[in-house]
Amino acid sequence: MRPHLVTTTLLIVLLTGCQGTSSGPSSMASDDPLASAPAIRKGLDAQSLATLLTAELAGLRNDFDRAARGYLETADRYGSSALAERAVLAARSGNDKELLLQTAKRWSELAPTSEAPARLLAGLAMEQGDWQASLEQRLTLAAQGDQGDLITFAEAAIEENVDLSPLHATLLRFLDDHPQQGDAVVATALLEAALGDTRQAQQRLTDLSRTQPKFPAVWLVSGRIALEQGRISAARDAARKGLQIAPEDSRFILMLAQAQLRLGNVDAAEAGLDTLLERHPDATQLRLALAQLYIEEGYNAPARRLLLPLLDADPTPPAAYILLGAIADDQGEVDNALLYYRQVPPGEGFLEARVRAAQMLIETGRLLDARDFLDIERLRYPDMASELTIIEVDLLEEQNLSDAATQLLERQIRRNPDATQLRFLRSMRRYEQGDLPGMERDLRAILAREPNNAMALNALGYTLVDVTERHEEGLELIQRAHELEPESAAILDSLGWAHHKLGDNQKALPYLQDAYGAQPDQEIAAHLAEVLWLLDRREEARKIVTEALERFDERPKLDALIERIPGLAP
Repeated sequence: MRPHLVTTTLLIVLLTGCQGTSSGPSSMASDDPLASAPAIRKGLDAQSLATLLTAELAGLRNDFDRAARGYLETADRYGSSALAERAVLAARSGNDKELLLQTAKRWSELAPTSEAPARLLAGLAMEQGDWQASLEQRLTLAAQGDQGDLITFAEAAIEENVDLSPLHATLLRFLDDHPQQGDAVVATALLEAALGDTRQAQQRLTDLSRTQPKFPAVWLVSGRIALEQGRISAARDAARKGLQIAPEDSRFILMLAQAQLRLGNVDAAEAGLDTLLERHPDATQLRLALAQLYIEEGYNAPARRLLLPLLDADPTPPAAYILLGAIADDQGEVDNALLYYRQVPPGEGFLEARVRAAQMLIETGRLLDARDFLDIERLRYPDMASELTIIEVDLLEEQNLSDAATQLLERQIRRNPDATQLRFLRSMRRYEQGDLPGMERDLRAILAREPNNAMALNALGYTLVDVTERHEEGLELIQRAHELEPESAAILDSLGWAHHKLGDNQKALPYLQDAYGAQPDQEIAAHLAEVLWLLDRREEARKIVTEALERFDERPKLDALIERIPGLAP
């Protein structure tokens, strides 16, 4: 697992937002996206004038895609970056993502030294998952002295768990030509720390601090790495140096407080965090995040003081109930915790609160109370009855009460025979129990009501392909699921496995490769490795197995595959 370098992420996002505001096309008022676009100043021929008038009228009718195409056509004809920018502004308010990318590229071509189109292309590439292209755009900006947001980019890449090695290699090549570009140095250090080379990362930051001692990011990232490594005094010192350079930067106040908490200097930490609250007195999310920080560091009392005033807010943030419940839970005040947990309304955190409340009751020997609690919650929130039933079934299974779980599930399905989630759960349980006819009945019942339920189509199709001889029938079901959800890794895996079962491993391979690329999973790895082996691509197959054995602690499909094909063992 990668070290989590971006500590207390919610706080960092909140506090970074307090430092400034966004700029560029995305920050424009939404009521008239073309209001601040460049004026059309040069003369036009009749055809171009007609195209532009059509584009203008389309924009007035909120047909922004058509407007963007009109501006783009005229921009191409006259080589006008101003018209290309206008096309981008229209496309941003439309629905065609490809058109937005096309207009942004043309704008960049017509204004190659302009910062705005390059920043837009970097953001679009990141949204589409093309991190390498986004980085290259940002490095182009950095090379010409513009803001490439390389540090923010590196933090986002770490958070999104993308492959960091090629990004790191690209940054290293950039540093060969721009060794003192501060953002690039810090971004490289962040990636190195995330890749496990904290010594190199820290050395890189130390070297930069000698040449650019007043660059705040050096001390911010040095402090984060020190916190992650448990070098708390070093983190405190880095935060203090950062505050000397940027006394208004709330992130250093936060880091210093976090270090003080870990050093046991609670009063000093509270003083620093009180300063943050004084600066942002109405920032509810900040108050919640600081309370979370206190709880994570083991200081419930100051966390509770931060949270109690939020109970008077209208409405009370659900997170306040959850955190107060967690504090009471930690202190053994079970009934108080229960009162807080059950006040979390439907929405974010609702199910998590009920799970924790029921677990807490079970842990204190009150299984019947936990079941009564969930039963009452089903009556209070009938729209959440299926989800609450699934929670109770899982908890009963954890207590080795499988019969009670089955009885509960049967009872709830009798009460609501159209409950798709419960029928699907019962179908999976029946599969695990070897009751394939029962599983099929449940999935067929779901499909009779919801013929486009991709999950049910895939589950039934995969089962027919994998454990019966009804391969063609299973493939047909999986293909229907794939038409509905073509990007689903589970369905791609099923499709590949179906072709394998039908004897066409060459056709199976690309589906399995796409599935594994989208969702590295031990079962998909086993399928891919087996097909590669059968295609006589044995080194590739062993590589997949070796990687998967290192990645997954539990890997029954892989273990079974190696038992069948010992040559796949590393």
